[in-house]
Amino acid sequence: MTAISTLIMGVPAAAWLALTRQKFVIARRRYIDLPSVAKCQVIVVSRQVQTGAECDPGGAATGVATPHRIKERSSMTPETSSMETVVMQNGTLTVTTVPIPTPGPREVLVKVLAAGICGSDLHCLAHASELLSSTKAATGIDLFDINDPVVMGHEFCAEVVSYGPETRGTITPGTRVASPPLLLRERPILIGYGGPDIPGAYSEYMILSEDLLFPVPDSISDENAALAEPLAVALHAVNRGKLGTHDVPLVIGCGPIGLAVISILKMQGTGPIVAADFSPSRRAMAEALGADVVVDPRVTSPYDAWREVAATDDPEQMAPGNLMFPPGFRPAVVFECVGVPGVIQQILDGAPANATVVVAGVCMQQDSFYPTFAILKEIDLVFSIAFSPEEYGEVLGHLASGALKVDGLVTSRVGLNEVADAFKRLADPEQDGKIVAIPGRH
Repeated sequence: MTAISTLIMGVPAAAWLALTRQKFVIARRRYIDLPSVAKCQVIVVSRQVQTGAECDPGGAATGVATPHRIKERSSMTPETSSMETVVMQNGTLTVTTVPIPTPGPREVLVKVLAAGICGSDLHCLAHASELLSSTKAATGIDLFDINDPVVMGHEFCAEVVSYGPETRGTITPGTRVASPPLLLRERPILIGYGGPDIPGAYSEYMILSEDLLFPVPDSISDENAALAEPLAVALHAVNRGKLGTHDVPLVIGCGPIGLAVISILKMQGTGPIVAADFSPSRRAMAEALGADVVVDPRVTSPYDAWREVAATDDPEQMAPGNLMFPPGFRPAVVFECVGVPGVIQQILDGAPANATVVVAGVCMQQDSFYPTFAILKEIDLVFSIAFSPEEYGEVLGHLASGALKVDGLVTSRVGLNEVADAFKRLADPEQDGKIVAIPGRH
């Protein structure tokens, strides 16, 4: 089963669905009103313009619909009824031909232009049973049946093709869009954990909810639009850290999420930023994206490197000490971006007193640590997952304005027939950082 239960953490799914839809409609409206987005909009409300009706208040094109901007692009209609998709089943990935899915009420068929390969997808392939059991225990949700075919891919940029029933048609076919990986059905569905009938982005086509479509302006490339999802995850992690003016961040792990966190911190002007990774190529990318101090943990302790730049004798900048650990450093926010058992304990061991530790790495295996380390140091341990509607729109807005710099984050592009090999390559950080799949590429 890919559908979320009729009760979501004790809340009726219908109520959760209505609230989620409302939040995304508001977030999308704010995003579209941003000057960097509004000035290059190519979206219209074609049905409303043709009938003379006013735009829906939550519609994507509110205030920008004009008849001369309608672009009819019948070429968007698929020429065949089938498509290629990458199916995960029994721990393997294979390219299969399946029927193109049909959008239901309030849904849209889109053509995938770019799909980012996420580290959590690598973990899902390797640790599916642990993911399913822990998710079920924590939330009551069955993500999918381990024996069923699953089409992953939850980071994407796509092109509107056609609309299902009960839609407003607010975005012209051919317009590029991004969307959070969620289908707003009566029983909501997490995109990337469904079967070939509800595929993720490792496909030529997929289905999205109309209310969750964020139009992509020309200033954002296909692959950077696909990065909006992991960048929103990073923004959420940074927001969970609640960094103050004098805080000094330390990023442990410079994979895609760690690099995204560095990009967000750099954009916000937080620093100095200290980062650590065993991989020389990832360290180079961390430096290119804005990290001020980058170390190889085999050579230099990340915590010693942090202490060197965070030391201060200014009482206004200094973090409070306690009876066992005297003050002398600025506040620390440590981002765990590895997601491997044992890393949390390593951080609790090395982090300074009164630090905030934000766990953004998705560990799908059981882990353990000594609470005493956190207790004696009075460490705040914070866990982070996904993002809010506002954060998703905020990231796209920063990409559109150019404030968020992510050039160089994507290291390779592959076709659907190369996705399985890309998963293997990503196991070696020296081969690749972030890989984007482009359907139709050969």
